[in-house]
Amino acid sequence: FAAFLSAIDGLVRQGLSGELRDETQVVYVSPLKALSNDVQKNLSEPLAEIRTALAEQGLPDVEVRTLLRTGDTPQSERQAMVSRPPHILVTTPESLYLILTSERAREMLRSVRTVIVDEIHAVARDKRGSHLALSLARLDALVGKRPQRIGLSATQRPIEEIAQFLVGTGQPLPTIVDAGH
Repeated sequence: FAAFLSAIDGLVRQGLSGELRDETQVVYVSPLKALSNDVQKNLSEPLAEIRTALAEQGLPDVEVRTLLRTGDTPQSERQAMVSRPPHILVTTPESLYLILTSERAREMLRSVRTVIVDEIHAVARDKRGSHLALSLARLDALVGKRPQRIGLSATQRPIEEIAQFLVGTGQPLPTIVDAGH
């Protein structure tokens, strides 16, 4: 959840100032559908608590919407996602690829500011990782301004190689925060 804090803070601040638009600003990618499901659920409670705290302080209501998009997402929810995009999209590498190839769905990603890749070690060295790297490059091209990328893993070693995967070939090495022991 810590990886989301800055993004959620920004979304709430936009909402309080009346500037929160119906657009996707955060994409969370996990190679595991079960983890994506858990993250979606784990975001719901803190976001509800934020709304409650705002109400208790007499501040305007801010609804930060999240949506889980995997291969199991019903077609009706996929269509609704395009009509009213979530602020935070929780997805898998394969579903991100599919969104980027769909003309209508791709439009909702033009406003992405942050991409969080969880369990990055699980994809960095295989075909799924190559596929994800291509999707991230396509997302960069779509957005125009490269979104902030955050990679998460408890076991990413060597960390410099994983960091290079996260930023892409030919890009300078990013800031590495190693909170490991």
